[in-house]
Amino acid sequence: ALEMAFAGNTGLELRLPEAPEGEQGGDLAALFAEELGLLVEVAPGAAAEEAVVAAYAAAGLHVTCVGTVLAEKDVRVSVGERTVLTEAMPVLRDAWEATSFVLDRKQAAEECVDAECASLAGRTDPVWSLSFTPTDTPAEVLASSDKLRVAILREEGSNGDREMAAAVYAAGMEPWDITMSDLLGGRATLDSFRGIVFVGGFSYADVMDSAKGWASGIKFSAGVRQQFEAFYARSDTFSLGICNGCQLMALLGWVPGAVEEETHQPRFVHNASGRFESRFSHVTIGKTPAVMLRGMEGSTMGVWVAHGEGRALFPEPGMMEAMEAAGQLPIRYVDPTGAPTAAYPYCPNGSPGGVTAMCSPDGRHLAMMPHPERCVKAWQNPWVPASAGLDPAGPGQWLQLFQNAREWAEAQ
Repeated sequence: ALEMAFAGNTGLELRLPEAPEGEQGGDLAALFAEELGLLVEVAPGAAAEEAVVAAYAAAGLHVTCVGTVLAEKDVRVSVGERTVLTEAMPVLRDAWEATSFVLDRKQAAEECVDAECASLAGRTDPVWSLSFTPTDTPAEVLASSDKLRVAILREEGSNGDREMAAAVYAAGMEPWDITMSDLLGGRATLDSFRGIVFVGGFSYADVMDSAKGWASGIKFSAGVRQQFEAFYARSDTFSLGICNGCQLMALLGWVPGAVEEETHQPRFVHNASGRFESRFSHVTIGKTPAVMLRGMEGSTMGVWVAHGEGRALFPEPGMMEAMEAAGQLPIRYVDPTGAPTAAYPYCPNGSPGGVTAMCSPDGRHLAMMPHPERCVKAWQNPWVPASAGLDPAGPGQWLQLFQNAREWAEAQ
């Protein structure tokens, strides 16, 4: 019950019966048994409670109400007529989290661990605000036999290709599984594709830093390099790089565009925390030329992140400001109020200004560290506020990105 209150950032009142005289277990005996048990939160009101009790009774199972959620962040526990605990929920949560934070300090930057620890007391529910309504791809588009071909490109160590193929298919395009060895061996070429998606993962196990091995395989193979250059130059193509693919696009100079000195190229480096971060973070989308984000500007919503090198680096003075003015930094991490932030843990990597995406000047090429392909179904989200209006069985908030890619390409 307390863990549910901690996760839900809410208060709790538990009302437990007195244990029979002589029974072991003390005041909390009613909560423990050798049999399997289940704690369920139901909607407020007698009708909802009675319906749940009746459903379990029909199955021959006994259930009883043990508590109530409180609006205020307090925890109150009573046994019979006696109050045995009254404490602020954040105080109990801090005690429960203390061991985890001690262990965290052994594997992450202490200032980041301290920042996350300090942030717990003032946590509020994250703000969601969608400037569009997520909708499924029309059935006639999904059933079409004449679809846009998209190369789902992977390298040794990539692991996001299956999810990406599913997202591309759900948006009404035709995903093709293409490996770098296919291109290097001449078994496949890029000229028949309208889109390329560079998927996430850990190419070459990040041994030479993220995506450097992958980028080298493209840069130092003349035939493959020419294919990529020709694809990038075509006006009817688009590309999307996610996580490891985002790092790759930056190293190739596809985003924000090539610079004269390679050492001045914006890129993504090790997280400020010094460790791999896997979280459900929240981002906002700004005004941008990125074609895949059309109609999504102004939205604030959740997305999965999973990376060890996601901190944006701008080596050249003034480059970040110039890109920002051009709308080439379209997605930023936000705090629970919806304000862009570089503060940990809301920004999991320490990127300046919370930057987590870059696009080309014409908007056809988008690179982002978060994983939109993991949020194309509403049920893939671990938490969504009711105000977001998502149908639990319907499309997720990020399907729109892939639908935008198809619609833009079809219009060319």
